[in-house]
Order: sequence, then C-alpha cells, then structure tokens
Amino acid sequence: MATSPEHRTQLLKVIQQPEVQQLLDEARERFSAEEGVSFQSINMQFQRPVEHDFTADQRPRTTMLFGGFTFRHEYLITSHFQRLGYNVAPLPTPNTDAFQKGKEYGNNGQCNPTYFTVGNLVQYLEWLRDEQGMSTEDIIDRYFFITAGACGPCRFGMYEAEYRLALRNSGFDGFRVMLFQQKGGLKQGDVKAGLEMNADFFMGLVTTINMGDLLNELSNQIRPYETVPGETDRVLAEALHFLGEAIKQIPPAQVTGPLRSIMERRSADALDKLDLVVKFVDLLTTEDFTAPLREVARRMNEIEVDRLQPKPVVKVTGEFWAQTTEGDGNFNMFRFLQAEGAEIITEPIATWITYLMWQEKIKAADRRRLDEAEGELKWWDVKRRWELDSKYYKKRAAMAFADKVYRREYDRLRDALGGTTHAIVDMFEMERLAHEFYHTRSEGGEGHLEVAKNIYYTVKGIAHMVLSLKPFGCMPSTQSDGAQSAVINHFKDMIYLPIETSGEGEINAHSRVQMALGEAKAKAKLEFAAIVEGSGYELEDLRAYQRRHPELNRPLYHVPEYEGVVGTGARFARHLIERMKAEGVRPRGPAQREAELAAE
Repeated sequence: MATSPEHRTQLLKVIQQPEVQQLLDEARERFSAEEGVSFQSINMQFQRPVEHDFTADQRPRTTMLFGGFTFRHEYLITSHFQRLGYNVAPLPTPNTDAFQKGKEYGNNGQCNPTYFTVGNLVQYLEWLRDEQGMSTEDIIDRYFFITAGACGPCRFGMYEAEYRLALRNSGFDGFRVMLFQQKGGLKQGDVKAGLEMNADFFMGLVTTINMGDLLNELSNQIRPYETVPGETDRVLAEALHFLGEAIKQIPPAQVTGPLRSIMERRSADALDKLDLVVKFVDLLTTEDFTAPLREVARRMNEIEVDRLQPKPVVKVTGEFWAQTTEGDGNFNMFRFLQAEGAEIITEPIATWITYLMWQEKIKAADRRRLDEAEGELKWWDVKRRWELDSKYYKKRAAMAFADKVYRREYDRLRDALGGTTHAIVDMFEMERLAHEFYHTRSEGGEGHLEVAKNIYYTVKGIAHMVLSLKPFGCMPSTQSDGAQSAVINHFKDMIYLPIETSGEGEINAHSRVQMALGEAKAKAKLEFAAIVEGSGYELEDLRAYQRRHPELNRPLYHVPEYEGVVGTGARFARHLIERMKAEGVRPRGPAQREAELAAE
C-alpha cells in the first residue's frame, strides 16, 4: 500500500529523533558483529590496478607463461619464443581441478573458459610454490602471464579482471598479467619493453600457429584409419620434437654485411625499415619452415592406413576456446569422437585470423556509406567524394593484400605437409551462406561463423554431422543456436548438435553425442554400401586390389573429392573402383576368391 507524502514526512521526523538514531546505530553494530557486514560508505572511483612492467633487463631471469592453444600449437610457439631469446613455459592443459580453483577464487557467474583458464594459472603457480619450493615473492618476480584480451560483449572482455581477482585471492597479489588486445597490441609506457612486439615476433608466431593447425588436421585425418593403434601419436611426437629443434635454429632475417654497418652509422630508422622489407621478402620465399615440414610429411607418410571402411565425418565448431582445447574443458570430446569411430575435422585458428581481416574489409565499406550519408554528399562534391573513396580503397586494398599473403603462406605450408588438409574457407562465401539466418554485422564470439560453418560443411558434402561446442551460458553462441533452428528446418538432412560444456556433465554430453553420432554412422554406412554394391565388385575385390598397390595405404595418397560423396571410406572405394575399371580389372568369382584365400 502506497504511503502519502504527509505520512512519509512524519516517518522521517521520527527516524531523525536522537533516541531512534541511537537504536538504529546499535542495531547496525550488532548486525555487523554477528554477520561480518560493514555499513561504512565508500566514495571512490575505480582505478585500473598498477601493473609492473616487464623490461628488457629482466628478460634473462623472467619466464613468460602462456596457454589456451592445443599441445601442438604450444610446443611450436614455445620453440619460436625460445628462438627469439625468451624464457617461456606453456601452461598445462586445464583440467577439472583448475575449473574448481577458478570457481573458488573467482567471481560467481563466469563462463566455463574463464574458470578453466584462470584456475589453470593459479594451479600452476601453486605447483611452483608447493612442489618446486619457490617462494611467492620469487614467483611474482620471475614469472609473468600473457593472454589475449578483447572489448567484446561477453565475459571475455573481463578475463583480465578475473585473473587479477583470482591471483589476489589465492595469495599471488601483484603477479603480472600482460594483456595483448586483439586490436592495439601491448603497451607498457616509455620503458624498453622486455617483450618486443616486432616483425620477428608476429611473423614467427603466425607461422607456428598455422603449422599447429595443419599438424592437428593431418593427424586427425590419419588416426581413425591407422592399422597400428597409437602409431600416429608416436610419429607425431617425434615430428614435433624435430620441428621444434628446426625452428630454434632459424636465424632472424635482416640486412647484413657492410651495408648494415653503413646504415647503422647514418640512420637507424632507415635500417629498421629496410630490415622490415628483408623480413617480409624472406617470409614469402624462405624454406626455413617448409623444408622441415616436408620431412615431417615424409615421416607421417610411413604410417600405414586402411581407408576402406565407413566412418562418419564430424566437423567440430563452436566457441573459440571450447572448440580448440583438448582436455576436460570440452569433455575430451576429440578423443571421445575418435574412440567412437568418427573422423573429425577441427577448426583451425587460421579461420579466426581471416575472419578478423574480413571484418576490417566490411567495416571499411560500411564506414564509407555512413560518411557519405552523414555528410549529405552531393553528386558535384568531387573533392569530398575522392577523399572518402581513396580512404576506403586504401583500407580495402591493404586488408585484401594481407589476406592474400596470409592465405598464400598457409597454402605453402599445406603443400609442404602433403596437401591433403583443407584450405582456409572463403569469408565472403561464409557471409553469403549465413546472412539469411544470422546478420553478419552481429559481432561477438564467432559471430555468424557458427551458422555459416554448419551450412558450408553440410551442403558442400564435407561432413556428415556438425558438432558445436560452447561454454554454458555463452551469449554469442546462444544467439547462434537460436538461428540454427531455422537453418535445420531449411536443410532437412542436416545433423547438427550443440553441446554446452561446463566443469560437470561429461557423461550426459557424451550420451547426447553418441545418439547423434549413431545417425551419422548410419549415413556413412549407407553411402559406402551404395558405392560398392552399385559397382559390380565385391568389397573383397577392392581389398585385394588395395593389397596389390601399397601406395594406396599411405596417409598422403590423394583421394579425389566427389560431389555428393562425404565419407573418406566412400570416396576411397569409388576411387578404387574407377582405377580398377580403367585398368580392366574384372570382378573375381567365388572360386577365384577361395583359391586366393587358400594360397594365403
């Protein structure tokens, strides 16, 4: 029941009486003592925590911690950083214990990746203190953590604050967390930075990330068909060690000889610019990375595979961290899928990099139209139109050039590794596929890419099923899930399954995946059977031909793509049938098969 202004005035007069005020003060003190609550008012503005710099003179005694990639990525990135003279250590893959620490020391209501990554850092620092015997002061002095940051609409924009809160609550207040923004880079005042974000740093970092992408995809292609279980992982471990040692030996590209001595005396700025040109030309022409990859390809090609078996192909998409990590953070989903008989296609980090470049292209086009509208540009205002157009075309040309160079270098690495992995998807095609269902100007997380990938990998006949992994409550992924219902209704044969991950619920998630995977397996078997049964050959005829041609059992043997044929086994069977018919190989009768079996 609402009170009248006169009644409220009377209440205020009563509260302001000294004896009433004394009773209220006593009640506050008693409640504060019983419940540990303070009623003191605080009048202050938020200030960013003071961050201690990592300076050049600290580099020899300071170790850089990082994480968030797969083990292959992190191993190669570590080798690159060591090549540049940094002490570096990748954090272990986050586990459920790290998740619990993140919840214990962090805020409530955070997303799954926040708890896993924040708790993982705390867990590692506690290991240094409790197992390695380091003091807290030494850890704070001799280590720092570098991570990505963003100003996006989800909790990712608050990761830095969560790291600092958890570190303070766990007893590591003052530990350095250095944030590298997606846009802007890393700045730390006027001191000589210990972490030099230069061309060598970025070119090598991007290249090693691409190498990690390709090694992950190649191993995922081979592992489901290996004839000796565990052989792929054994060879891959040896190959990683070989690659890491090769990367450490790569010298930085720069001007050398008398020319360098002359330019050092005359103009350091001009020398830096010339060094940058040399580094860029070297990036486009060097064999420093491709030559070791060719040796890795040779080693991987020694693994024996048997592709003549139907297995469902599952494309894994979703939120960036959940679709990338390989541990408890996504219920160990990659290994689970492979144990269930699936061939998986994971998402390369390269897709995200090209997506960021695509965003810059479309923003330049949108900005151009806005500037023209805001300025009420008339047709005769040639000068103003020229200014706007030249600004747009410069930005568009710069991003198109960067995108072309990036894709070229990715393809060079692909070719060196045998050429069986997928190229980077066309971002404008992804925009075209998704825009009807999800507005492509909506940013945050993967944006429209989750919808686009679901359509792309289905209609292109690349995967039988799309599995989308995302953290519980992830806002951008939840938005795309809403759009996916319209996508599924439009593409009736699509098998799409979204899975929300958390620190618990692994059994339930695996059960749901098994149900969808059963449907994908049925599709793969029907596809395989239709090709074999319609060929006039028996499956054993194909196997006999396969045994007579050992090159068919090599992982880097190129199996052609066929429109409407998705599974590797089905494509391989069709390819064998085409080869057999071209060579005039006739189907064997029962008597011939029995004689061959008796001879064996």
